[in-house]
Amino acid sequence: MVDIARRAGARMAVKSKSMATEEIDLNEALEREGITPVETDLGEYIIQLAHERPSHIIAPAIHKTKGQVAELFSRELKRPVEADPEELTRIARAELRQKFLQADIGITGANFAVADTGTVVLVTNEGNGRMVTSLPRVHVAVMGAEKVVPSMTDLMVFLAILAKSATGQKLSVYTTLVRGPRRAGELEGPEEFHLVLLDSGRIAQLGGPLREALSCLRCGACLNVCPVYRQIGGHAYGHTYPGPIGILLTAMLEGTGSVKELAHASSLCGACADACPVRIDIPKMLIELRREVGDQKIAPWIERVTFKLLAQVLVRPALYRLAARVGRVLQRPFARGGTISGLPLFLDDWTRTRDLPPVAARTFQERWAAEREAAP
Repeated sequence: MVDIARRAGARMAVKSKSMATEEIDLNEALEREGITPVETDLGEYIIQLAHERPSHIIAPAIHKTKGQVAELFSRELKRPVEADPEELTRIARAELRQKFLQADIGITGANFAVADTGTVVLVTNEGNGRMVTSLPRVHVAVMGAEKVVPSMTDLMVFLAILAKSATGQKLSVYTTLVRGPRRAGELEGPEEFHLVLLDSGRIAQLGGPLREALSCLRCGACLNVCPVYRQIGGHAYGHTYPGPIGILLTAMLEGTGSVKELAHASSLCGACADACPVRIDIPKMLIELRREVGDQKIAPWIERVTFKLLAQVLVRPALYRLAARVGRVLQRPFARGGTISGLPLFLDDWTRTRDLPPVAARTFQERWAAEREAAP
């Protein structure tokens, strides 16, 4: 990718939104070569000015308020800016228009590629994608190898379910079909077109336990319904792809060890599987990841021992009842105001960032037994 830009003599690259380029840290690689990357999607432009990473697959700046964006624009663009969405959009459009004209190379992702026609498909809701593909001399599309579909008939199905699941639309505002560089007699388009296919562990998963994740459309539906993502946001995941599907994609791209904590960052409620338009069984694969973390002994030994002891307690009713009684006694020095906010020694790892509920004064079984005895 950098070689293509170097051969083109590029000093500036305009980019349409692409999670694939985030995945390979393309902006940083271009900057090291003295090439200035400019994000032209409004959300990505905001994120680039803030020196942050996207927090959502579809809406990268969803974690920012209009006031925060106005403050950011005022600071970075050196002018007073009103916290009005239309005004913020107008300013970004004016700033970016000149960049389109100056850029030597345009970089996009690719939502799909159609095998029988050689067509690359870009799906956006902003006109920047078409500016990126038509104005610079060179266009480079970066696409995961799993994005290839057999035919235009298959593409129509995927376009419909992608738009509906991502933003609730019947069809995205812009669906761009690219078949190569500008041809003789055509008035616009690049002189060169390059398609970069990413593997990064994808092909190895064709027969692997995470192969279902390769069907992901990157619609973000699972993030929108996930109770964990909605509480902690995308940056807490620490990798390119957040949310339930992001855990699987990270494991696929970076190995199981990269998700030794994230594999447990799910309630396994199944909302993600219900929302997924291609019915990826995310909870099932998260359970498989947890098993792998245990089998490969990736988790800290204290955690592994703790869960093994807990498993022994949970399958023995008598031991469970005894543990409940012992727990009530041992928690007394630490329970305050209905929560346990600090535990001693290595147990503090559990309470450093969260409060734990104390062991109940009576278990459900004890309360049920008491109710039955009191019943006439």
